[in-house]
Amino acid sequence: MGNILLKTTTLTILSSSLLIASGWRLPESSAKSTALSGAYIANANGADATYYNPANISFNPNIAQVELSLTNVNLKKIQYTDNITPLYNGDSKEENTLIPTLFLTSASYDDPKLRYGFSITVPGGLTKRWDEAYAKTFAQEFSLRIIEFNPTAAYLLNSNLSIGGGLRVIYSDGIVKSDGGTSKPIKRDLEGTTVEFGYNLALAYKPTDTTNLSFTYRSNVDLKEDGNAKLYLSGTKVFDGGANVTVPLPAALSVAYSFKIENTTFEIEADRTYWSSYEELDFEYDSAIPAALVPYFDLAKERDWKDTNAYRIGITHKLDDTVTMMIGFSKDGNPIPDKAVSFESPDYNSNTYSAGFDYNLDDKSSFGFAYLFSKKKDRSVTNYLSDGTTYIDGTLTNSEAHLLTLSYRVDF
Repeated sequence: MGNILLKTTTLTILSSSLLIASGWRLPESSAKSTALSGAYIANANGADATYYNPANISFNPNIAQVELSLTNVNLKKIQYTDNITPLYNGDSKEENTLIPTLFLTSASYDDPKLRYGFSITVPGGLTKRWDEAYAKTFAQEFSLRIIEFNPTAAYLLNSNLSIGGGLRVIYSDGIVKSDGGTSKPIKRDLEGTTVEFGYNLALAYKPTDTTNLSFTYRSNVDLKEDGNAKLYLSGTKVFDGGANVTVPLPAALSVAYSFKIENTTFEIEADRTYWSSYEELDFEYDSAIPAALVPYFDLAKERDWKDTNAYRIGITHKLDDTVTMMIGFSKDGNPIPDKAVSFESPDYNSNTYSAGFDYNLDDKSSFGFAYLFSKKKDRSVTNYLSDGTTYIDGTLTNSEAHLLTLSYRVDF
C-alpha cells in the first residue's frame, strides 16, 4: 500500500514524456510516425517535422503546411494471475482514447534561411482502471492527460546543414483513486495539475539529396505536481489538503540516418532516454497527515529507474505520384526495475509493428492512414509494501496497444 499515492507522479512522468523511450511513451503523433513505428526523424518531411525534427523544416518546400491528425489508442485488458491467492486474479479495463494533434510550418519570410513551426500534441497519457477488489486497492483509477505546445524555428546554415529548436510547454492533469475496501480500509482520491517548461534541439545534415543524418535532443524537465489529496482511514476522511512532489522528466537523445534508393527511403534510428535521473519519489503535504498513514503515503520511495534504448526501422516507398506506402518496426527497452512494478505501471520490453499509406488528393492536400500494434512481454514480479508484506506476487500478461491514426494535410 505504500505505493498507492506515489504512483500519481510516476504516471505523470511516464505520460508527460515527449519523445521519451518506453514507459507509457506515445511517440506516434502523426500518421507517418505511426506508420513508421516512430522512425521518423531524419525523414520527417511534412508539417509534422516541426515536432519530430524542426531542423528539417529548412528542407521542406518553401510553402506553409498544416496537418491535422486523429489517433485512437486502444489498450487491451491486462491480466494479473497471482502466484498464491486466486482471489487476487483479475483484469484491468480495456481503454480507448481519441487523441487529436496539430502541426504547422511556415514559408520563409524576411530571412530566406529562417522558418517557423508549431505543434499541439499529446505525447503520452494513461488511463488504467481495475475493478477487482484487490487490484483497485492500488489502482482503482489512474487517468493522466498530457498536452504539449511546441513553437519551433529552423535556420539553414548552408545548403546541406540546418539547425532547429523550440520551447516545450507541457500541461498535465490527472485523477488518481484507490480503494482498499474492507480488507484494507485505506482510500485515496487525488487530483492535480502542472505546467512546466523545457526545450528541444535538432540538427539535420544532408550530404546529398538522398541522405540525411539528424540528431534531436529533448531536455530534462523537473515536474512539480500540485494538487489536492483526500485520504481516508476506516471510512473516515482524515486528510483534505494540498500535496506536491517534484520529479524529473528525463532527457532524451535521438540519432537517425535515412537514405533513398530510387523511390524507397530507409530510416534507422536509435533513442537514448535518461531515466536514471528518477531515483526516488517523495511527497510533501501542506500539513501533517495522520501517523497511521505515514508509512503508506509519506515515506520516500526508492525508484532507481534505468536509462533505456530504443531502436527503430522505417521504410517509405512511393508507388506513384498519388500513393506512398510505409512500414515500421521498433524495439523498446524497459526502464522500470522489478521492485517498482505495480498495477499502475506493469511495463516491460516491447516490440512494435506498423504500416500505413499517404494518398494525395490533389497537388496541395493529402490523406494519411496508419495502424500500429505494440506488444509487451509478460512480466512476473514479487513486490512488497513498506511494512514488508507482499502486495504483488504474480504475472502480468496480455499488455498490448493498438493505434489507428488518420491525418489530413494541406499546403498554402
